[in-house]
Amino acid sequence: MTFDALKLRLNEYEKLMRLDKPIGILLLLWPTLWGLWMASAGTPGGELVWIFTLGTVLMRSAGCVINDYADRDFDPHVARTKDRPLAARRVTTKEALLLAGGLSVASFLLILPLNALTKWISVPALLLAASYPFTKRFFAIPQAYLGIAFGFGIPMAYAAVLGNVPLIAWLLLAANVVWTIAYDTEYALVDREYDLKIGIKTSAITFGRFDIAAILLCYVLFLAGMAGAGYLLHLGVWYYAGLVAAIGMVGYQYSLIRERVPEKCFRAFLDNNWIGGTIFLGTVADYFAVNHVLI
Repeated sequence: MTFDALKLRLNEYEKLMRLDKPIGILLLLWPTLWGLWMASAGTPGGELVWIFTLGTVLMRSAGCVINDYADRDFDPHVARTKDRPLAARRVTTKEALLLAGGLSVASFLLILPLNALTKWISVPALLLAASYPFTKRFFAIPQAYLGIAFGFGIPMAYAAVLGNVPLIAWLLLAANVVWTIAYDTEYALVDREYDLKIGIKTSAITFGRFDIAAILLCYVLFLAGMAGAGYLLHLGVWYYAGLVAAIGMVGYQYSLIRERVPEKCFRAFLDNNWIGGTIFLGTVADYFAVNHVLI
């Protein structure tokens, strides 16, 4: 294989892993970082941050490959996805499965320095990520399943830091589930017309004419859950300032999605990165302020 051919192949793998579209990595990373900072009271340690950050990239990449493998016969019929490497048959199914397997193995090797509980929790985390793409065949709201998969970094973070998974970790996971339903329903609104034609189930179809109301309700539950977590952890003004800023962002998203224009719904979906990042910055600032005072 020539250098140019190898470069072209790697470019296709990059697109298959969606490394050129990092929004999925960020939406998976923010909840994981919330968990690390809250579990460690603001001092997670550099090694854990690097392990979980790189692990997030690897697992999200593997999830994208598996998703495109599962949807390889559906994606050609959707305008937004018809040019993906598997849909366009520029990458074979064998290549995709080998790539997904390699990424999964690499992510497991990454957590070998961590405790046994973290390794055990990584097993259902992997199974959730691998099985999610197939839930769109029969689950009315597959976004809820995705939320569990995307939030499993939270109990893993608590396990890595504390050696156990307390109730607060599951509260954070539940909050992440309803957040995921909210933003992925915005995403599903973009393709609702195509999904109806090809028979894929999504929350945007299930909620029907109540789709916008359901999205807003999920945001309310998400922010209430995060506020409850902050109360239980005795977090202060910086954390809640982040939540207030997130409320403002939700208001802006409503202005984008209320008319259900696909391009604006997609813009609203992308803006969830700022919600996750703002809550994380509020968390970091709050713990920094507390630890600085204690010093």
